[in-house]
Amino acid sequence: MQWEGRRLVRFGIIAVVLFGIIGYSLFEARFLIEGPIVTVTGPKEGEVATSSLIEITGKAQNISDISLNDRKIFIDEEGHFSEQLLLSYGYNILTLKAKNRFGRETKKVLEVVYQ
Repeated sequence: MQWEGRRLVRFGIIAVVLFGIIGYSLFEARFLIEGPIVTVTGPKEGEVATSSLIEITGKAQNISDISLNDRKIFIDEEGHFSEQLLLSYGYNILTLKAKNRFGRETKKVLEVVYQ
């Protein structure tokens, strides 16, 4: 009986350590699983602009390449970007595409109206 109790405790410890290692591995690999992350802070979706020159700002994580309307833009060391863009009168569609080194792609589409 005492031997079976030790086996049960040993099995329990091994199971907890194994689940801990698997959980930690998944936590660390979350950025590889999710792909690139792009957050746009300005302009807001559906915003009405009163000036033809607007500034698109935001942050990108886990990317190797990012473009605005198929034109490459650059980020700083912390992942922040800031680009100025001339709007045409009326309805404008702004497309941000980001790709990571594994080929995963994220696309953000913003609609802005210039009046």
